[in-house]
Amino acid sequence: MKKLLLALGLLISFSAFAQKAERQLVQFTGIIINADSNRVVPYTNLTNISYKNQVVSSNYEGYFSFVVHEKDSIRVSSVGYLTQTIVIPENITNKSYVLKIKLRAEAINLPQVRVFPWASTDEFKRDFLAVKFADDDLAIAAKNLNKGSVIAMSRTLPYDGQTNQIMNLQTMHNNLMYTGSGPTNPLLNPIAWGSLIRQIIRGDKSRQSDDSN
Repeated sequence: MKKLLLALGLLISFSAFAQKAERQLVQFTGIIINADSNRVVPYTNLTNISYKNQVVSSNYEGYFSFVVHEKDSIRVSSVGYLTQTIVIPENITNKSYVLKIKLRAEAINLPQVRVFPWASTDEFKRDFLAVKFADDDLAIAAKNLNKGSVIAMSRTLPYDGQTNQIMNLQTMHNNLMYTGSGPTNPLLNPIAWGSLIRQIIRGDKSRQSDDSN
């Protein structure tokens, strides 16, 4: 029985060896290009997974040429492209197999990365507590309506249309009053002196009230 099993094993081994020996050698030649742009893909790896994982690389022009067996499986791989597996056909008449291999680009979805300018949570807490938030609308309105702000803006902003009209009418009125004679000197007018003194007194009182506030 043991001799029979041994003979059967040897027969199977010889049969497998004979089948392997029967596979003819083929010169596998080709070029590798991008399927979308038809540009060559240089330095692509071609691995013969049917024969000891033998690896051959294409040159910078995408060209390759090496010897394989019929029915060998060749894995074609390159960074950024989808991997392909090519099977060498059998019963090739001229023992040369030429092929143009088209690789398609691989879309790689990278995980989301969040970059923080703080090296640790303690630095983030310190910077967060030191943040000065902007004023709300009510605080901004209060600053804009402040008496000092209004006076400063009135000195720099141009007059509106109504104010210009009033000043023009006042100028025209004065010109009509002094038609045919020169304008009077306010320094010789006692009524003007009294009005000036009252304005000065009121101005002192208003400044005192502003200082008290």
